Amino acid sequence: MQQFPLSGIRVVEVGSGDALAYCGKLFSDFGAEVIKVEPPGGDPLRHAAPLAAIGDGTHESGVFAWLNTNKTSVTADLDDAADVARVRALLATSDLLLDARLPGAIEASQLSHRALRESDPALAITALSWFGEHGPYRDLHITEAVCRSLAGLVKLVGPVDGPPVLPRDGQVAMTAGLTAFIPSLAGLMGGAAGGARRFTVSAFEAFLQITEFDTGLALEAGFSRPRAGLNRFGRGYPSGAFMTKHGWLGVTVVTPAQWVGFCELIGLPQLGHDPAYNTTIDRFLRAEALRDIITPALMQQTAQHWFERGIALRLPLAVVPDMAELLTQEVHRSRGAFAEVTIGAATFTAPVLPQSLTRTPPKPNGRAPRAGERDIAGLAPHARAARRAATADDALPLAGVRIVDLTMGWAGPTATRQLADFGADVIKVESCQYPDWFRGTDTRPPYLEETLYEKTYWFQFNNRNKRGITLDLTKPRGLALLKQLLRDADAVIDNYAADVMPRLGLDAAAMLAINPRLVVVTMPAFGMTGAWSGARAYGSTLEQASGLPSVNGGDGDPPTMLHAALGDPLGGLNGAAALLLGLAHQKATGEGQHIDLSQVQCMLPLVAPFIITQSLTGRSEPRHGNRHPDHVPHGCFPCLGIDQWITLAVRSDAEWLALCAAMRRPDLADDTTLASADGRRAAEDRIEAAVAQWTATVRPDVAMVTLQRHGIAAGVARLPGDLPADPHLLATGHWHSADRTFIGPHLLPSVPWRPEFAAHPPPIHSTAPTLGQHNAEVLSQVLGLSAEDIAALETSGVIGTVATVKGKG
Repeated sequence: MQQFPLSGIRVVEVGSGDALAYCGKLFSDFGAEVIKVEPPGGDPLRHAAPLAAIGDGTHESGVFAWLNTNKTSVTADLDDAADVARVRALLATSDLLLDARLPGAIEASQLSHRALRESDPALAITALSWFGEHGPYRDLHITEAVCRSLAGLVKLVGPVDGPPVLPRDGQVAMTAGLTAFIPSLAGLMGGAAGGARRFTVSAFEAFLQITEFDTGLALEAGFSRPRAGLNRFGRGYPSGAFMTKHGWLGVTVVTPAQWVGFCELIGLPQLGHDPAYNTTIDRFLRAEALRDIITPALMQQTAQHWFERGIALRLPLAVVPDMAELLTQEVHRSRGAFAEVTIGAATFTAPVLPQSLTRTPPKPNGRAPRAGERDIAGLAPHARAARRAATADDALPLAGVRIVDLTMGWAGPTATRQLADFGADVIKVESCQYPDWFRGTDTRPPYLEETLYEKTYWFQFNNRNKRGITLDLTKPRGLALLKQLLRDADAVIDNYAADVMPRLGLDAAAMLAINPRLVVVTMPAFGMTGAWSGARAYGSTLEQASGLPSVNGGDGDPPTMLHAALGDPLGGLNGAAALLLGLAHQKATGEGQHIDLSQVQCMLPLVAPFIITQSLTGRSEPRHGNRHPDHVPHGCFPCLGIDQWITLAVRSDAEWLALCAAMRRPDLADDTTLASADGRRAAEDRIEAAVAQWTATVRPDVAMVTLQRHGIAAGVARLPGDLPADPHLLATGHWHSADRTFIGPHLLPSVPWRPEFAAHPPPIHSTAPTLGQHNAEVLSQVLGLSAEDIAALETSGVIGTVATVKGKG
């Protein structure tokens, strides 16, 4: 029988929501016993589209079933004292409570967390909510689109003149669920000695992990970049999705070498040397002219042809599939990225969890429970590991874990940052000849002369709480020292392309030969094997390859991307979860293993609802633009001022009347044809015009306050540069004031969780390392080198503290 990393853990889910369910799925599909407590009649999400025929004329949600594979369902009325007593008895046998009830509801309930911590202190608890338990946004009326808008992830998407584009639902929930899994499992890693911990997780702050890069750009430049236009990504060009002879090709050209290579690929080598398009800014400013040149060339071949040729040229390209094509792509099928979900009589295809542990993989989906199919009294006994609550005097849960961090950029450093925040000793390995490229990609003379490689904001964000060393791995002595580091490490992670570490003689098998208990994480775009393993990718490439752009935007629009490189932070969060799962197995068995993470596969949970629709119905769900399949009206509307917008969602007939009152439009409230959602949908153009007429007269923050007071989900579409002054983030201590050599005073984002009942996050104990800052400390304390040895290494150029890079292609 296969052993799973989380076997022996009992988890109880209380509340509702996709974020809760996805967090629980990460536990259940990796072997934990997860017991879902549903209200009488079942979780309301069982009725969310798309619906599957499960037998006896009953239909239930396919997405709900996928999110709840391998769980057990019991029912209980948490307003009934007898049922609460039964749930309390269940919790007394459990290791972890995952609770997604609203903060106010938890506080007022018979199952409050403060009471549980007093009566059952060895129970670990993670509470998931939109905004956490403190701050002015805590009790806002909220939807995913509103949360995204407040998080700075809407305003930069869409046509230059607006409106900003609202992506489809599902992304915040999966991101928040994954984010909640990390502290939940990290907290359990202490076992009996560590004590049980309580965390609160904010979905809003979880999504800020995606906004961080653009916030860093804004802090550095003093402003947020403008909206570039539909089907445009970032500050360069060509970027976005381009039509081909068959299908859409995702392109992200950044470096000069990529521009020259791309022009050679499409048969226009002279274009690559045209001085009018030499620099990134030249191409950005001349994007329309370039599009008219590039598109006819790309129309000569299929997207698949260009992508496969681009692999050999090391170009970041991707086929942008729709859901039907995505389900048939061999690269995912061969990796087991899809598997069957069963609920009742229904069976359909959905993504498998992307944490590809080669020794202990997740269950490939499986069966979802019917509501209340088990009775609490009939559940088997279980003995938890923890015997007490953790205290302020306890070490952080990952103290004593050592991770060798070979990652660069955004995705890999995000993964190790999560573990460093929980006390792991993360040793970041760079070289003077090739520093982390997040230190800067413009390597002209000022890069060295003015130490610009120490001053980029986004490097500071991703590398806090780590130690940094330099080793030239192209020299035998540098490579030998890395191998020596690996001998006593617990884990090693890299996010290079699939061929980089093997060229150094350090593929996963070689590293496990050095240290059989090592957790080895690799995370190239499509994984380490297969015809596409050599593909180069940025975060935008990962988004393109996932098919997500094919479901965003409206009918007739090109595939619509987000302005943020979504694939990078999502890959990092999945990498952190994979590391923890590998460490959990290592702790239980002493065994190491290779975790072959595909960053594209990490994106598939975000399109799971659309994959499931395709599997159940044989067709893709229509694209809705800024409208919503359930909420009417729904959109992003102009406010008083220049490029000011507010997102709102009317979720019920009562909220429609409240909106009419807020707009002072009794005529609309009295119109009986608009009293139902179906009636409003038939008149959506007229309603949207009326809403826009009102919002255009109101400042966005005033509109938000007014609508919220009327019980309507609404939020300002903020820019990433607005977030350091966001009132909720200021009140909850999200921004940490730091001071560091070279860069001076600066702001750092904090963690999206809070310990126990704290209003503020824990402090950041160290800023990002300067290049080679901890060479002497690590080489002497960890490897036992003498001062003379270390001086000789510096003299020979194996280590150093000053960048010597001459340029990057």
